[in-house]
Amino acid sequence: MISRIEAALRRGTPVRFGDVWRAGLGGLLGIAVTGALARMFVGGDALAEPLLVAPLGASAVLLFAVPASPLTQPRAVIGGSILSALVGVTCAMFVPEPLLAASLAVAVSIALMSLLGCLHPPGGAVALTAVIGGASVTDLGYGFVFVPVGLGAVLLVASAVVFNTLVGRSYPHRVKPPASPHATADPVPDERIGYRPADLDKALAQYGELLDVSREDLDALFRQVELQTHKRIHSQILCGEIMSRDVITLDAHQSAESALAFLRQHDLRTAPVIDAERRVVGMARRAELQAARGRLVEAALDPFVHRVREKTPIEALLPLLSSGAAHEAMVVDEQRVLVGIITQTDLIAVLYRAHIVEAVVAGGD
Repeated sequence: MISRIEAALRRGTPVRFGDVWRAGLGGLLGIAVTGALARMFVGGDALAEPLLVAPLGASAVLLFAVPASPLTQPRAVIGGSILSALVGVTCAMFVPEPLLAASLAVAVSIALMSLLGCLHPPGGAVALTAVIGGASVTDLGYGFVFVPVGLGAVLLVASAVVFNTLVGRSYPHRVKPPASPHATADPVPDERIGYRPADLDKALAQYGELLDVSREDLDALFRQVELQTHKRIHSQILCGEIMSRDVITLDAHQSAESALAFLRQHDLRTAPVIDAERRVVGMARRAELQAARGRLVEAALDPFVHRVREKTPIEALLPLLSSGAAHEAMVVDEQRVLVGIITQTDLIAVLYRAHIVEAVVAGGD
């Protein structure tokens, strides 16, 4: 039954089923906590004073269903709500015609929220409520800006921060740029080619419409699309087809001095370390072996090794070997016995050959 509901929902909205439940639960707790805290701070009935106003429900939809939206960040929710309430109360006081006052309140609110960078859709409802909310609202005057609107917005945002953090979502939302593995100012390797931030800015300018998604989120999304496309193109090339089979290896029980001499003989800086059954137990590098003189290789090996199978598509290696996190991957069988090795050089070579083939095919078409 659940799977049918999930399938039906996915046909109409591009969200995961778990997000639906998180959004609903967040709305339930957010409004309940906001009302309870408002009553505790101010006193009285949260529904009758009024300490809860209808636009808070619209804000809750955004805060708990789409917390990554620029229209949902704390600056937008709190600033947009308070600004709109201020505009609405002013229009109600100084424009005697209700229809004109309501229209002006919504229009001016939209304009000011846009100019001040705190656009929040429920702000239009806040402005409208200040004009047509009846005596319970108009009697408050500018007090309506602070209670219930300002207080409710602050409490709802605080609830959203706690709830979204507990369920593992980023709020306030920030897109973390990929960190350089070497702690330098250079962008990570896979961001040095392809489209540039200036290209994205130009495309957004030409698009000419306000999008409910931040530039940083768009950039992260487009780079994921690029990666998925790259994976699809190269998913048919297997590790077993490009690996080096005649692998230079070290024995875990040989001396560090002999291992160093062996690496120099083959002009290598690193090599996999195997046990008596040729199972990979780690990697050894010249620097560590130099420091371990007088001891065995096992005292200097790095046990952290990336392992793949012969049938693994090379697309699985693209994020690993292109990011600088590793320079090689070991190809092993079911018993972890070493059968080959793939280095960054191997991967670059096959990608270069694939690029030539694609160019030739495209030219022939």
